[in-house]
Amino acid sequence: MNNNRSTFATKLGMIAAAVGSAVGLGNIWRFPYEVGQSGGAAFIIIYLICVAVLGIPLITSEFLLGRRGRANVGGTFKKLAPKTKWGVIGYMSVLASFLILGFYSVIAGWTLEYVYQAFCNGFAGQSSAELGESFKSFSTDTYRPILWLALFLAANFVIIQSGVKNGIEKASNIMMPFLFAVLLIFCIRGLFLPGAEEGLKFLFKPDFSKIDSSVILRAMGQAFFSLSLGMGCLVTYGSYFSDKTRLAKTSVTVVALDTLVAILSGVMIFPAVFSFGISPSAGPDLVFITLPNVFLQMAGGYFWSILFFILLAVAALTSTISMFEVVTAFIHEEYNVSRKKATAWIISLCFVLAVICSLSIGPWSDFTIFGKTIFDLFDYVSANILLPLGGLLVSIFVGYRLDKNIIKEELSNNGEFKVNYLNLFVFILKYVAPVAIIIIFLSGLGLLG
Repeated sequence: MNNNRSTFATKLGMIAAAVGSAVGLGNIWRFPYEVGQSGGAAFIIIYLICVAVLGIPLITSEFLLGRRGRANVGGTFKKLAPKTKWGVIGYMSVLASFLILGFYSVIAGWTLEYVYQAFCNGFAGQSSAELGESFKSFSTDTYRPILWLALFLAANFVIIQSGVKNGIEKASNIMMPFLFAVLLIFCIRGLFLPGAEEGLKFLFKPDFSKIDSSVILRAMGQAFFSLSLGMGCLVTYGSYFSDKTRLAKTSVTVVALDTLVAILSGVMIFPAVFSFGISPSAGPDLVFITLPNVFLQMAGGYFWSILFFILLAVAALTSTISMFEVVTAFIHEEYNVSRKKATAWIISLCFVLAVICSLSIGPWSDFTIFGKTIFDLFDYVSANILLPLGGLLVSIFVGYRLDKNIIKEELSNNGEFKVNYLNLFVFILKYVAPVAIIIIFLSGLGLLG
């Protein structure tokens, strides 16, 4: 065990960082439109079942691996399975995080542009069609998206190079309470809009006739990707946990808070959507086109639009710092490079990658690989191949390869308390999770639907 390794200073900081890793644009952007396109409450019920059965065991597994290895995600598997091929999981996680950062940073930069537009009252007087044209014009522009993604990456550099306690933990302790507070303010405001009850009914009154195989597959996929599984973030953060941290309890807390953010996002969005007569299945355009149109019609819309896009930017930042930490810790430890230098290298490489992704939406959009732009290709490869494959291998590694006594030691904190769920935990990792992930994998590749 590496006793000199940094650890989170407080339990609150640890939870804030871990939840921040899971909470991102997937909760506030993707979850509401998945709910909208999949029939509302029926989708949420399936999602909650998937989170409980699949999410908690896999998060616990990643935390367990990280704390046992006390190393970056690559070093963890080399320590726990030396001189074997299992180390490939670590390299896949690093690659997945890096590819995701390439396109995710572009979207995060968009949130900063919209914070700026909100401050300047740039949405005023625009129709829904004009807002759509404005978004298309901005996102396909050559220079403006690059400026904003550069500023976003600079914020990541400041946090990551400061270390675990003084960077990640301090930032998470500020950003996560802010995020929850803003969400609650929006939810309260939404409840007082005319027709809000229709939005709540859509969100919480299930119509089980809507449930079919596609809804189940979408719910499983959302549960998997929302929790940042398979990309090494939770393994890396787990390596910073103290020996006293109760891993399963922490996993349940992270899942509960991550799900709460997703549900609150629905409460924030759907009353407003129904109140102003907008389709709940508006899709990905919901955030950058539909909601600015809602704010224009809402009393105090100027204030609400600013607050909303700041919320989006903060959610994006809590996720990207965890992904940057995966890659930075790997370079820092495996190649014996100072943290500051490793951070600078990774941020610089990510900037180049993100610029390519941004340009592939605009002036380079005609250049495609397998019919996809670079932006879409990175999204597809990471979400549909690397993450499910990484999650599958983690499940198999803990379920079949890792000594059951090691699992028991980590879950019980070396026998400090009983682990009555051990056999169920191992059973899920051996049989249930692999089958579920393979289904997600095949669905993502279009081979199942």
